[in-house]
Amino acid sequence: MTNKERYSEWAAQLEYVPIYLQPWWMDAVCAGKEWDVLLAEDEEGHIVGALPYLLRKRAWYKYIIMPPMTQIGGIWVAPEVTGDKWKTAEVCRQLKEQLDTLNLAYYHQQFLPGSLCVDALRPLGFKTKERVAYRVNDLSNLDTLIASFAKNKRRQLQKALSLHAERTMDVESFYRFHQQCLKARKHKIDYSREFLLVLERKAHRLGQCQILSICNADGQPYAAAFLVWDKHYLYYFIPALDYAFNDSGAGALLVLEAMKLAREKHVLFDFGPNTSASVARHFAAKPIPCFSVEKNFKWWSFIISWFTKHHS
Repeated sequence: MTNKERYSEWAAQLEYVPIYLQPWWMDAVCAGKEWDVLLAEDEEGHIVGALPYLLRKRAWYKYIIMPPMTQIGGIWVAPEVTGDKWKTAEVCRQLKEQLDTLNLAYYHQQFLPGSLCVDALRPLGFKTKERVAYRVNDLSNLDTLIASFAKNKRRQLQKALSLHAERTMDVESFYRFHQQCLKARKHKIDYSREFLLVLERKAHRLGQCQILSICNADGQPYAAAFLVWDKHYLYYFIPALDYAFNDSGAGALLVLEAMKLAREKHVLFDFGPNTSASVARHFAAKPIPCFSVEKNFKWWSFIISWFTKHHS
């Protein structure tokens, strides 16, 4: 049995694995690329930690970076390891030894907020850099939530009273809409139609995605978002806004409707990787510290680290 097969079985048995670390997610976002997983085991051979990774190759060197459209990676540990810094350190030691055997030039992943693995990896030669995720952790009272929005967002919601939310946009229509929105601003879409189709098919099969659109009375979309979720968080994954209708309030209503969906699913709301800090704060999102972790395995690999961050 391969590591990927063992990881799939292990992940299926756990109560919770973040969506970005699920084997099916890695299959979707790494389609056509090479991904695998390193496994840490206890003395009885049971899996106690895993490090899914995307392996890239360029010329004569190999490196690990985050998969496309994926904001969380790194190490996931078994429930019996969670919160135990000594067991976490042992998991990280095992995985670091396995990374050494891959003959890498460079490694970079973005770890979960609160992961003890970050502290455990520093003594092993890994560098860490603080990042921020933005989350809304209290959706219990929508009136209170809206009241906590910035004044300009509350005004935008008033403007949007003539608009309505729909959950009927198909994935092909969403892709074309997003492409048109970006083209109007002279930007290019940074993911392919095929990528989104594969991801949507896998997520839809598991009931973990939804496309929301904000439309006028004639059904014309002003804004839309591709949302994904797991058992803990709904992620504002890919938002799209037609800036010709920027003053309609559609963007603010889209965020509110996404939060309502998170409330329906009994999960919390994460703004995901494609929302600016200023926008997230206007919707009462709280900054949650998290870390990126990297290591240059070769003395010359600082060149690769710069190149992969700007051209991967």
